[in-house]
Amino acid sequence: MSLQVEKLEKNMAKLTIEVSADDLEKALQSAYKKQKNKITLPGFRKGKVPRQMIEKMYGPEIFYDDAINELMPKAYADAYEECELDIVSRPEVDVVQIEKGKPFIFTAEVAVKPEVTLGEYKGLEVDKISTRVTQKEVEEKLKEEAEKNARTVTVEDRAVQNGDEVIMDFEGFVDGETFEGGKGENYPLTIGSGSFIPGFEEQLVGAEAEKEVEVKVTFPEDYHAEELKGKDAVFKCTVHEIKMKELPEIDDEFAAEVSEFDTLDEYKADLKAKIKEQKEAEGKRKQEDQAVEKAVENASFEIPEAMITTNISQMTDDFARRMQSQGLTMEQYYQFTGMTAEKMEEEMRPQAIKRIETRIVLEAIAKAENIEISDEKIDEEISKMAESYKMEADKLKEFMSDAEKKQMKEDMAVQEAVTFLVENAVEK
Repeated sequence: MSLQVEKLEKNMAKLTIEVSADDLEKALQSAYKKQKNKITLPGFRKGKVPRQMIEKMYGPEIFYDDAINELMPKAYADAYEECELDIVSRPEVDVVQIEKGKPFIFTAEVAVKPEVTLGEYKGLEVDKISTRVTQKEVEEKLKEEAEKNARTVTVEDRAVQNGDEVIMDFEGFVDGETFEGGKGENYPLTIGSGSFIPGFEEQLVGAEAEKEVEVKVTFPEDYHAEELKGKDAVFKCTVHEIKMKELPEIDDEFAAEVSEFDTLDEYKADLKAKIKEQKEAEGKRKQEDQAVEKAVENASFEIPEAMITTNISQMTDDFARRMQSQGLTMEQYYQFTGMTAEKMEEEMRPQAIKRIETRIVLEAIAKAENIEISDEKIDEEISKMAESYKMEADKLKEFMSDAEKKQMKEDMAVQEAVTFLVENAVEK
């Protein structure tokens, strides 16, 4: 194989890859062996037609596609290693020459990681972390825990109030006619949850059990059912059962039931410490986001379009795998949500650009500050991973390829670059 590299504008490059005529001949012979059992000619038994006869009858081109599929992946992989470019996109390939007895030549147009000119990245201003915890925040947390431990009781001596859960029948009418999906029986609804059309739940406040009430609403203009958008509707509703949450008394007994502490004061102190810890973690994340965002804003670079397209494609593939793990194909997902592949790619584009910008700037900072990850640090990270997977670190290390270890080193260096930015930032 021989290789020529041509640098193009906008961080693109063209690789011209030439495979010898001998290697092409071997690939053509291999293609013949794969296809000969499918080809019949008068006077020859199936699978016994000589290659020369097939090429005379159909032309040598009959074997070209299979030969290309055999030669191109390896030739491109070899060129990828040899060219010493930092390629960041899938190749756009084009066959230049394929002819029996001559070298096979093709080109691969690729995006190259853009050069980053760093601007100011030390002394960036970030918000000061506040870990002050108010009494109100602790009380709200206590209330949340009480809500989780509330019991539901049936109410028989009053009408529906906000926050109640009701069991009800309903039937909707538009222009006096029923419509699909407008009827429900023994339907559970929490008043104030916002589960139904705007204005519906509020009109049930004051309703009495087993007495029909009329609820008048207007479907939103962005409602999912086209035929109902903006239409006025009347729902005839009958509440059969009214339930309310009965909150436990917040005292020492409650604290002992929901925590490891014997008294309410001890439990409050623990909640306060956890809220403080959470605020510190959130503040740190915010500082990291602010510092990275400003470092990216101050840097100069030009992202090739092919790099963005490849990133979007990778994000789409990841999403498809997640859907598959839930038993859904992408076709089913598009059908259920009304999404399209084009719309999804459009929505993913800003995220893809941000991911690329962030990554290349942080890599440039890691390089500028000589941030390198030692083998010892890699071993420590592998040990942590092995512990979470409940396996031996040496075994996990054996399973990991050199490329995976290299990727881990790069990821850790990027994270250390984030830490560097925050440590050298100025709190305002």
